[in-house]
Amino acid sequence: MKLHAVELPLGRSHALPRTSKIILVIIFGTLVFLTIIPVFYPLLGYPLYLLKNSSSSKSSSTYDISGELQASIRISEGENCDIFSGEWVRNPDAPYYTNTTCWAIHEHQNCMKYGKPDTEFMKWKWKPDGCELPVLNPAQFLEIVRGKSLAFVGDSVGRNQMQSLICLLSRVEYPIDVSYTPDEKFKRWKYTSYNFTIAYFWTPHLVKSKEREADGPTQTGLFNLYLDEFDEQWTTQIEEFDYLIISGGHWFYRPSVFYENHQIVGCHFCLIENVTDLTKFYGYRKAFRTAFRAINSLENFKGITFLRTFAPPHFENGLWNQGGNCVRTKPFRSNETALDGDNLELYMIQMEEFRTAEREGRKKGKRYRLMDMTLATLLRPDGHPSRYGHWPHENVTLYNDCVHWCLPGPIDTWNDFLLQMLKMEGARSHQERLRSDDRKMRFQ
Repeated sequence: MKLHAVELPLGRSHALPRTSKIILVIIFGTLVFLTIIPVFYPLLGYPLYLLKNSSSSKSSSTYDISGELQASIRISEGENCDIFSGEWVRNPDAPYYTNTTCWAIHEHQNCMKYGKPDTEFMKWKWKPDGCELPVLNPAQFLEIVRGKSLAFVGDSVGRNQMQSLICLLSRVEYPIDVSYTPDEKFKRWKYTSYNFTIAYFWTPHLVKSKEREADGPTQTGLFNLYLDEFDEQWTTQIEEFDYLIISGGHWFYRPSVFYENHQIVGCHFCLIENVTDLTKFYGYRKAFRTAFRAINSLENFKGITFLRTFAPPHFENGLWNQGGNCVRTKPFRSNETALDGDNLELYMIQMEEFRTAEREGRKKGKRYRLMDMTLATLLRPDGHPSRYGHWPHENVTLYNDCVHWCLPGPIDTWNDFLLQMLKMEGARSHQERLRSDDRKMRFQ
């Protein structure tokens, strides 16, 4: 950041003694400095040394953030910029890790290992309309979350994002496993140098559920969903967390039986006699409503809940279990596709339930934020594993995967959004402190 010299408006006919001039210069310079800093630095409550070369505080990694840190610490050029509306543009600097430098990549998303022929899907970044979205700076991210904790709550796509974040941060530090259980569905990782914890809570339906039949009508299982009951495997664990990212969607396509008040009220494609098919949308709405009710009921939860909106799949030429695949090799432009059908319905349900939960939660001091990834994700049919999540000769029964995301890949950008939202949160907190201080001064 360069502070340019400012010419003082002092005419020659009003000469002052040298000492007075020096005092005025010092006072004016101080005022200019204090005025410029809030403009170029979002006053997040982070130490000012973040604006300096941080190479002296690096961990064992050789990642150098000098220069880059200053460029990315600004929130955006436009105060009213919608970072979720934009296009994908080329990024020749990507990827920022590989399958040989990061151990956190799930096998089924390890597209580089299993020979995905096109690699251009890794070389794009999101460009919002009217502003910039900086690529995630790992040292800056870890400094912002120092002493805090983040939980991912949802299905395997949520795990996909968590593993992306671990890989992106690996340029600075790897976490250690501090899980309470050997169950891979409930993991905790800690960045010891920053006292920062990441956790993952597997809950594919967000509410209490269990498998009713292993096969079911589509040979993908039939599930009981208790739509008015909390899934206590995550709802009893999140009160300590500072940030919560909740998501879900794809498991609701599977056949399921809906329970409310311990009674069957309907189902989705269960093909059970005398049980009304209420469609997946009924179960989806009720599940999110119950999940948000669980969060709002937690008296000791003081964190921020981010809803990561539905990430549309990209099956073409067939359904997911009927030969559908995703073989495109570049992103869509925003005018080349549209959110419609099931994707639109699921997205609108999320938005409606989110707004209701936000309104009710505000009465109890709860904070909700929207991580609207649907449009950006809709435009990336090229970033899925497809059949490159295993060796061709392996005797496995797997569908073409057009739901999860290759690592590295488009899902890394979700964490660019996450860092940007954390910056915005810091700026919002600072503004609230200023307003609070202003109110106190008025009554003094």
